[in-house]
Amino acid sequence: MHNTVLPFSALFPHAGEGRSQTLTKIIAIDDDPTGSQTVHSCLLLTRWDVPTLREALADASPLFFILSNTRGMDAARAAAVTREICVNLREALALAEGDGLGILPVIVSRSDSTLRGHYPVETDVIAAELGPFDAHFLVPAFFEGGRITRDGVHYLLVDGKPVPVHETEFARDSVFAFSTAFLPDYVAEKTGGRIPASAVQRFNLADVRGDMGDRLWRLQGNACCVVDAEQQSDLDSFTRQVLAAAQRGKRFLFRSAASLLTAFAGLPPQPVAPEEMSRFVRNGKPGVILMGSHVDKSTRQLHYVKEFTNALPVHIDLDRMLENEDALLAGVLQKVRLAGGQGRGAVLFTSRGERRFASKEQRLAFGEQVAAFLVRIVQNLPEDIGFLISKGGITSNDTLSRGLALRTARVLGQIHPGCSVVRCPDDHPRFPGLPVVIFPGNVGGDTALGDVYKILAM
Repeated sequence: MHNTVLPFSALFPHAGEGRSQTLTKIIAIDDDPTGSQTVHSCLLLTRWDVPTLREALADASPLFFILSNTRGMDAARAAAVTREICVNLREALALAEGDGLGILPVIVSRSDSTLRGHYPVETDVIAAELGPFDAHFLVPAFFEGGRITRDGVHYLLVDGKPVPVHETEFARDSVFAFSTAFLPDYVAEKTGGRIPASAVQRFNLADVRGDMGDRLWRLQGNACCVVDAEQQSDLDSFTRQVLAAAQRGKRFLFRSAASLLTAFAGLPPQPVAPEEMSRFVRNGKPGVILMGSHVDKSTRQLHYVKEFTNALPVHIDLDRMLENEDALLAGVLQKVRLAGGQGRGAVLFTSRGERRFASKEQRLAFGEQVAAFLVRIVQNLPEDIGFLISKGGITSNDTLSRGLALRTARVLGQIHPGCSVVRCPDDHPRFPGLPVVIFPGNVGGDTALGDVYKILAM
């Protein structure tokens, strides 16, 4: 589409001083669909063609999400998808500028709050296509999920106790494993030493709570920076100051979890309270939980659903899937219809545990096969279900983009901290008006999934 990559600033010669009337738009390139877990009323895009991007740029919300789903891909595919998004985004922004819609884009590479994902692959591609940037910031704090960063170390709160994230199950991920929660060392590890720990600039709590203006202004050459945050007000202060610097012409890129987006957006309270989300359930009908996530937290939540709700447990036996997909699909759907006939919902869950593979490529290929099967389930669910809860990031992306074939979806709000609700359009061919909960695999206590189900099954 573009044979020559121009510096991004060349497309927008009015950047810098005098842009006070320019619209700031937060654009999150999200490696799974869970980055919207702290905001509401914004668009999720499952397509990134230029017309769809232009629609999102013109939308009234201060931010939107492009669901790249790259966490479910190998590094090469992740880079290619990210590049395609960036090239199309360049064109959409240039067309908007030509139409007189002045936009100051703030690009966020939204990823996992437990440090899993294709870093630095995605930020490198964004910098190459949309740069140059003066700095890129790693901001993995996600307060609703109990993730904080202090003294450069990223922690997961477990029963109120901060545990360095490299000591949790997430650091042993078969694709995105890492050995340290100290972010400068994490950067050095993930970049293979290209960015040494000594070159990583740390913005500690005193910095983000104080005046960072001069320091931000001195950043240049895509400096790598890591940011501490223990509470939302820390990121509110941080974003206020980086946006002020951006209005004066500084160009920053962000690799973050969801809480940074809360600060950037500055939204009022969501219009529908979590406990009132049942108003969107269709005709009071039972719903379905689809569980692709198999981390320990999800498994504990599944046990609670089995024991304390009326949802019929339906095992998606992955060994049987490898033998006869069609037979397994027919059996699963039959049990869903049986549950509905009894006035019950159903919880469909894949075999538990992390499988081991000889290579990352084999692990990703198996994951893609499982994802494709879950898409087939969604496409063939009974058309009269009342709601759908999708458990797991990659599962949720596939549910929205392939299972329900949504081009865009608007976030209604959160039904539980970290869990977004979107709704199928009224003209959807199979599921008009269906509310869909995007429930990340690594969010919530043991009762959370059951609590959400109970709200909707009232």
